[in-house]
Amino acid sequence: MERLIERGGVPVLLCDGPGATIGEVQDALDVIGAAFGRADTVAIAAERLDERFFRLSTGFAGEIMQKFVNYRIRLAIVGDISAQVAGSGALRDLVRESNERDHVWFVPTLDDLDALLVRRAG
Repeated sequence: MERLIERGGVPVLLCDGPGATIGEVQDALDVIGAAFGRADTVAIAAERLDERFFRLSTGFAGEIMQKFVNYRIRLAIVGDISAQVAGSGALRDLVRESNERDHVWFVPTLDDLDALLVRRAG
């Protein structure tokens, strides 16, 4: 389910709960299209992402993340990905490096997203 909400004073397209899995690049482009001109940030529940996203060797995460960067829409992956991170040093590095920048964030909760949005706006 996708809905437009405000978090930390920023319009966010929230893709949470039940909904289609983002399993292809076109799925990400559809989400970008839904957000374009309406939201600065898209927050996608981690469970909505195909498992290939968390296996960096597939290249799927890179493709998805690059689409959001190209369209200048921030992407936030929301949820507990500790199991995936524990199994991949490369994913752990990606999460750390992404969270130091402004285009793609990995956060455990929407409250954590709020904190980042407020901090970046201030």
